[in-house]
This record gives sequence, structure tokens and C-alpha cells, in this order.
Amino acid sequence: MKRLPPLPALHTFLITAQCCNFTRAAEQLHITQGAVSRQIAGLEDHLGYALFIRQARGLLLTAEGRQWLPRVQQVFGLIGEAVEQIGVQRETLQLKAPTCVMRWLLPRLLQWQKERPDVPVELTTTVRHGVDFQREQFDAAVVYGTPPDSALASRHLFDEQLTPVCSSSLTLHAPADLRHQLLLHPTRDERDWKTWLNAAGIDPTSVGKGQHFETLDMAMSMASQGTGVAIGDWSLIGDDLNAGRLVMPFELKVKTGLGYYLVFPQKPGPSAKLQELTGWLVEQAQAR
Repeated sequence: MKRLPPLPALHTFLITAQCCNFTRAAEQLHITQGAVSRQIAGLEDHLGYALFIRQARGLLLTAEGRQWLPRVQQVFGLIGEAVEQIGVQRETLQLKAPTCVMRWLLPRLLQWQKERPDVPVELTTTVRHGVDFQREQFDAAVVYGTPPDSALASRHLFDEQLTPVCSSSLTLHAPADLRHQLLLHPTRDERDWKTWLNAAGIDPTSVGKGQHFETLDMAMSMASQGTGVAIGDWSLIGDDLNAGRLVMPFELKVKTGLGYYLVFPQKPGPSAKLQELTGWLVEQAQAR
């Protein structure tokens, strides 16, 4: 196979063909007119035929030059696309997560950015659970529920463990005291409170319906203000407990069989940066 022409000479050919003038090509390339002329002459010698017809008022492409032009345009167009698209894909990791995990995830992503500013993460939140990597442009996602199927690579973060939480301004001595408190529900079906009350030996029908919220975060915020008692996931509220924003009035924590998982496509597999991030998040989850 004949040796390929040098890429700089092809670029000079492209600019010159678009200008059809050595002087204007030299201005765009920030080199001298003589340098442009020598590169074109060298390219023609390499190929064995002329690419331009030199005229007093400018240049004309030869038949061979006209055949070369769209091909060279295509080559440099593909190179430009690769520089932009691959750079965007690898520059910022795209992560999706449900709003219910934000109290745990967001502070840790902020810490990650302090430690690894060279690996930025863009977070998209959703009230829905799950991810479709074929339709959604994410590198990874945090999902809530049962263990993901084998179609996805997954890393277990932690299991859901329900427990009541409230402001330290409220005084609760036993689960029966909940009958006199406003219960804050993170879901309309009240399933979290029912699960915990049944485990605590309290008939759910013996307590009031309380106040419903659209998200766990809203229920936690109202509980921290002393409005009532929320049912929270112990795995997610460690920072709130450590900071004193919330307290656990009872020791009982009830596992639901559900959990949080960090998932990403099996193929083509995680990049080195994504492997670092997932490993770091798993370590954070295990250290809580």
C-alpha cells in the first residue's frame, strides 16, 4: 500500500482548496504564502499528480483535486466530531438518581468534587425509579428496589431500614406514644409507616393518618422543624442524625427487603473514571 500523505499537508490542501488562493490560505493557517506553496507542491509530488492549476488571478482545482476535496473534508469533519463528542462523553460523568437518595448522595458527590475536580459529575434527579441506558444518556444510575437483573452491572450500596425520626424537641418514650403525634408520610399509600408499626406491635389503624408528602426529603424537612414524626430510611439519614437535625426516638430499624444499587451497562463496561467513582461511593456506603 502506498504511503499515506502527511496530515498537515492534507489540511493545507483543504484550506487552500476552499480559498483557491495561496495568500488567503496562508492568512487562515497563520503561516507564510511560501510555506503553503511548498506544502502543496510536496503533496503533489507525493501523489504524483497536480491538485491545482496555477493562474495569475488565483487557483483552480484539477480533476484530481476536485475528487480529493470532498474526501478530505469528510476526514477532517470526522476528526472534529470525534474531538467534540468523545471529549464531552469522557469529560463529565452523567449520573441519574431518585430524589429519595439525595440526602445521602449529594453531600458525597460534593466531597468527591473537592477530592477529584478532574472527574466532574453531572447529577440528574427523578421521582421515578429505574433507568433505561438504551434511551437515556447516563453513565450510571442509583436505583431503589430489588437487586437489578443480570443485564446491568450493579454494586450494592445499602439496604433500606425504616425507623421513625423527629426533632429533638419532641419527647417519645415508647412506640405507643406515636398515637398522640402527627405522622409524616413520604408516600400516599402509607406503606412505610405500616411496615414499621406492624414490626413494633402497633396496630396501624390505631394512629391517625397524618400528613402526606410527595417526597421523602419533604417529610424529613418537616420532621426536623418539629412538625411531627416522619418515617425515614436509617441508611440515608446518618448526616442528619450526626448533625442533630433529626433524632431516632426508638432503636427498632426494620429492613424491607429493598435497597439501593449503583448500576451501569455491562457493555462496553465502565470507564476508568467511572470505576473510580463507583468504587468510592461503595466505600462511602460501607463506612456509614
